[in-house]
Amino acid sequence: MKKIAIIGASSSSNSINRKFANYAANSISVDKETFELDLRSYEMPIYSEDLHRSSGIPEKALGFKREISNSDALVISLAEHNGSYTAAFKNVYDWISVIEADVWCSKPILLLSTSTGARGGKTVLETAYNRFSRNYKHEIPFFSLPSFNDNFDSVEGIIDVRLNQDFQSILIDFENILNGN
Repeated sequence: MKKIAIIGASSSSNSINRKFANYAANSISVDKETFELDLRSYEMPIYSEDLHRSSGIPEKALGFKREISNSDALVISLAEHNGSYTAAFKNVYDWISVIEADVWCSKPILLLSTSTGARGGKTVLETAYNRFSRNYKHEIPFFSLPSFNDNFDSVEGIIDVRLNQDFQSILIDFENILNGN
């Protein structure tokens, strides 16, 4: 059984990226157990070298990193704020990146984004893909869902046929990585 960590990279209580990440993780066709790493549970001081030096790494950062380490794979859906990561995600990312260089513990990653706009968070998705995939052990399948409110239904999932076909193809790629193919 694969243990899959879900990260909806937003601190919003009604985050569409949390919804999308959960939907994606639950759509994966492998024997799995999923659990969510809710960024609201990992609020901590804004990272700075001075704070790191004077106070060390916060326990919440160590706990987040421990959860990643104990998982078999990650599903991350990135919200986009002004063309970049949300402050909540960037802060957690900054803190866990000082724990060890292999931020994501060489776990397979399914990288996603969505937004209510027509680009679906593509800018942040491209930024993350370029950063995360640099010298990474696994290929990182990625997918952006545009116009979330028009293309997603909480019961049916992705309702646009073409987008759903593209998503299913990315899921197959991720499942192959999970199965060692």
